[in-house]
Amino acid sequence: MRINWAGFGLLIAITAAFSSCGPNYIYQKKHEFEADQWSYADTINFVVDIPDTLSIYNLYLEVKHSTDFSYQNLYANIYTQFPGGERLKELASLELSNNGGLWMGKCTSKYCTLNIPIQKGAYFNVPGKYTFTLEQFMRVNPIQGIKSFAFRVEDTGEERNF
Repeated sequence: MRINWAGFGLLIAITAAFSSCGPNYIYQKKHEFEADQWSYADTINFVVDIPDTLSIYNLYLEVKHSTDFSYQNLYANIYTQFPGGERLKELASLELSNNGGLWMGKCTSKYCTLNIPIQKGAYFNVPGKYTFTLEQFMRVNPIQGIKSFAFRVEDTGEERNF
């Protein structure tokens, strides 16, 4: 059996090129909801270990919702708990459709998936475990048509300057 080393080398180079082109997620986790509904009692926790205070990160939420979802946006409280115990709260309006009523993101006949940047260019002053908590904050309980949330932390490969 003869091996075509030139073809084999080309295959390795193409594989390496494609595998290095995607985002560098240091954390990604998905939470699925039973029966596509999110209630007040269903808080979602994402615990991220941040080892490096020099790196710059991008934080993303991915929302998967039904094409029958009744609202243009989704209100959620987002809590950040720092390694020292301090906790910050922010109310976020997650825009799922544009002003014309068209769903944003990638849609099939049943679901739409939208990647929402929560914070770009983020850095952390202290290494350790950070807990990001999502809480449903709509006027309806439970909210129908929410399939899942994913949380991702991307290392941009950049470092902050002092």
